[in-house]
Amino acid sequence: MPINITMPALSPTMEEGNLAKWLVKEGDQVKSGDVIAEIETDKATMEVEAVDEGTVAKIVVPAGTEGVKVNALIAVLAADGEDVATAAKGGNGAAAPTPAAKAEKPAPAAPTAAPAPATAPAAAQPAVSAAPAAADGKRVFSSPLARRLAKEAGIDLSAIAGSGPYGRVVKKDVEAAVAGGGAKPAAAPAEAAAPAPTALAKGMSEDAVLKLFEPGSYELVPHDGMRKTIAKRLQESKQTIPHFYVSIDCELDALLALRTQLNAAAPEKDGKPVYKLSVNDMVIKALALALRDVPDANVSWTDSNMVKHKHADVGVAVSIPGGLITPIIRQAELKSLSAISNEMKDFGKRAKERKLKPEEYQGGTTAVSNMGMMGVKDFAAVVNPPHATILAVGAGQERVIVKNKEMVIANMMTVTLSTDHRCVDGALGAELLAAFKRYIENPMGMLV
Repeated sequence: MPINITMPALSPTMEEGNLAKWLVKEGDQVKSGDVIAEIETDKATMEVEAVDEGTVAKIVVPAGTEGVKVNALIAVLAADGEDVATAAKGGNGAAAPTPAAKAEKPAPAAPTAAPAPATAPAAAQPAVSAAPAAADGKRVFSSPLARRLAKEAGIDLSAIAGSGPYGRVVKKDVEAAVAGGGAKPAAAPAEAAAPAPTALAKGMSEDAVLKLFEPGSYELVPHDGMRKTIAKRLQESKQTIPHFYVSIDCELDALLALRTQLNAAAPEKDGKPVYKLSVNDMVIKALALALRDVPDANVSWTDSNMVKHKHADVGVAVSIPGGLITPIIRQAELKSLSAISNEMKDFGKRAKERKLKPEEYQGGTTAVSNMGMMGVKDFAAVVNPPHATILAVGAGQERVIVKNKEMVIANMMTVTLSTDHRCVDGALGAELLAAFKRYIENPMGMLV
């Protein structure tokens, strides 16, 4: 029978994506593991692999289609030995979803009027195989192949512990559950409630804004997925998190001297040093060690529990065209400065190419936002849930300070810690900053 290929959920929070490119065409033979398409999420471009073998019978959603919902039918595969024409007509009874605007030919925005809203289709949405839900209503993340195997075996996916990214149930999990006989029978399908519409940050209406300016004096630039996500998350953060700010000045002279020594001692490979440390690399390490020393600040807030983390996973804000992304240095307190430096260089390069995987930029326990290289002296950053803290790093500057009752010149850096006051109080935030300052001003402590 025909095999449906649906839009995959590439992360637990993904609701829709753009089908950027097909790497196969109708009539092509594919096998499990072949890369068949590229999907654009709000911050990355991901490759999609086939989970079944067969022939591409029909491409339902053309390349360039935006806003394709998770689990919507995108293509039909004819199984081995099946007639391709018959499979193309069948598709397990699912019809093609109504495509959104094409990426290759966006409609030009009129400078004098707001774009007209898209008309909702009159017909009901087609029935496609949706991701199953657990008894508590939460979605169970699973691969299409795992869902098919579970359906054939008559078992409940919510009873299976997934071993894939973010607990996603994959083929081997279903096979293990069937072999062990420990999975629950599949429950009778219930009619799912329609999901609530995604809320976006709102300000003045577009009509109200445009009335303030002369016609022809502006152009309208539609929001892309990244900008919408940034707006939504930052609005949620400011609406739900009671922010508290603590600032401190750190002397950098010892750190700069140690960085020069370490870079000079770097071994070479193919005529290039194997690492080149930046101040930001050392800031990441210092914050990770400070969280290790002050574990009560390495937390996330939930309505019922305080999530106390065992490792410091430090996100680092990276500016990319159209917004920013925060790749995460996992277990940064355990890594050497050279490992952190090389990992950040790799993340920075792939971030600008939008090639980061969701697990490389989602999650984390804290974050660093460094605007020092832009000459900014100090600023306050917005906490990004599930983090409870974010460190805003200003520029290193020569300043006149008082030492031993004498005025001297020293390289100083101002940092500001933004905290979620629900779980990190002012005194705890000050304790964390004091630990951070100790590592910055006594950097040899980061090497032992």
